[in-house]
Amino acid sequence: MMRKYPMALSALALACVLPAQAQVTAEEAKQLGGAVLTEFGAERGANKEGTIPAYTGAGIKPHPEWDAKNPGRRPDPFHDKPLFTITAKNADQYADKLTEFQKEMFKRYPEYRMDVYPTHRSMVFPKYVLDNTLKNATSCKAVDDELRVEGCYGGIPFPLPKTGRQVMWNHLTFYGTPSVEENQRTWHVPSNGNAFLASASKGVEAFPWYDPARTTPNEGKDIIWAVRLDDYAPARAAGQKLVIIDAVDQINIGRRAYQYLPGQRRVKLSPDLAYDTPSPVAGGVGTVDDAKLFLGKLDRFDFKLVGKQEKFLAYNTYGLTDHKVCDEQKLTSTKNFPNPDCVRWELHRVWVVDSTLKPEFRHIYKRRTFYFDEDGFGAGFQESYDASGKLYRGAWNAFYTYWEKDGGNSGSVVNLDLVTGAYVMQGTASAPGAGFWPIEPKPSVFFSPDALAGEGIR
Repeated sequence: MMRKYPMALSALALACVLPAQAQVTAEEAKQLGGAVLTEFGAERGANKEGTIPAYTGAGIKPHPEWDAKNPGRRPDPFHDKPLFTITAKNADQYADKLTEFQKEMFKRYPEYRMDVYPTHRSMVFPKYVLDNTLKNATSCKAVDDELRVEGCYGGIPFPLPKTGRQVMWNHLTFYGTPSVEENQRTWHVPSNGNAFLASASKGVEAFPWYDPARTTPNEGKDIIWAVRLDDYAPARAAGQKLVIIDAVDQINIGRRAYQYLPGQRRVKLSPDLAYDTPSPVAGGVGTVDDAKLFLGKLDRFDFKLVGKQEKFLAYNTYGLTDHKVCDEQKLTSTKNFPNPDCVRWELHRVWVVDSTLKPEFRHIYKRRTFYFDEDGFGAGFQESYDASGKLYRGAWNAFYTYWEKDGGNSGSVVNLDLVTGAYVMQGTASAPGAGFWPIEPKPSVFFSPDALAGEGIR
């Protein structure tokens, strides 16, 4: 198998230099699902050092203590120990595997560290998703400056991406199972280290793109992702409700967002919940489109596909879901960054996309670099630069996979601000009853403004 690596790398290099209008040929698509590439375009084999294992698709078994009646708590199934620890003293030794933001963290905070564990390629997909991904290789197309997609079935849109925007579409449609219930909490830790609960909500996320009953391509009016969150804490926010819906067609339909505010006792359309609007729960540390590393419309930036690299990602972070190992007090007990005792880092191959703000648009970020896992496009790292070109903020997804039958993945997003020294953990699961777990899909009316109005506190 090792002798086939040059072929895989050559195909990757070709994909990175071909023009945006080039489509995947039938001959190229034959690589998918074979000895070299998985159905979703990742390199099947191990890296030459053996530090990234081969992909088997076997998934992982749940920890014996996992209780399906308390599905959000997912004890670590691996029971392994760190291979090594990266600190400010030895960071140069691992420079080629660190993002620029990670390097800056070691320079600014001598006490910062990353415990690196054995790599587990735990992402799995149902058969229908793999089958649809194989169809997409030759049928899915990005059109209208790649702001819309056509002919895309319920799988990864571009398993052999040729442009930066195609990688971004893979991220926007990452597989999170068709429907997820959640009890998520957001913690804000300012530079003084005095952590406070910024938001707590129960809700449902839907990924209609991956409807297993659908046999036709997703069309412009169809929904990629929808979320409904009902706040229950802190007291000032209790009773607030939020719905966000993102459509396949980013030009003519785009995002719809609705809020119910108890004080006003009405549902209002919230078009400002997009782009660089400060995230309502991030305390000035993150923007709305920082959610999930990037979420929203792709029109304000040019995206360049840099290629494939090996980087350390927060991966298989089951400890962050287990309040018996790392509760919220422990997680937020350190200034400037989450407690390193609670975070697991692994080496993974990533797609690297560099983006620059178009001159005709405004945004607080002039440039962003994204690093998305080749197995699961929901995992990754993002770093942002300000108008002067200086590193400003970073974000990483505390990624873990579901071991239930449908697979999928979840994880809280950590936003870090180099200017203020503050950080925010959005969607933590380190409290009793908190977490994310697959459920049967809700009817579409559940995500409607009428539902918010009907259930609002009077």
